[in-house]
Amino acid sequence: MFLLGWLVYGVLLRDYMTSNTNYNQCAAKPMEDMIMWAMILSNLAIGFLISLVFSWSNTTGVMAGAKVAGIIGLLLTIAVDFSVYAMSTTFSNLTTVFIDIIIYTVMFAIGGVVVAWVMGMVKKEA
Repeated sequence: MFLLGWLVYGVLLRDYMTSNTNYNQCAAKPMEDMIMWAMILSNLAIGFLISLVFSWSNTTGVMAGAKVAGIIGLLLTIAVDFSVYAMSTTFSNLTTVFIDIIIYTVMFAIGGVVVAWVMGMVKKEA
């Protein structure tokens, strides 16, 4: 998730997000001031959340992993982004909220594929 976030937000959509959010002006730290251990912990927590849901729901296979994680990402991002949109000036417009929701849904789905793959490998070895 960390690498996907860097690729998507830090590289591919950097200009779009910079011009369509107020994030860099009101909330974001410069890259050199980011607290990397906290970022790593945050991403590990997302991975553990996905794996926990997979375990509880007996989700197996990469396609099922993509679907379940995508739904988790969709619902979490809708909750967070609309809350941020309602209470802050972070998002400049509603289109950017929807783009962010789509991006995170896809990122979660990809993360779900990886988690399901790894969990499948571990079960085969056990």
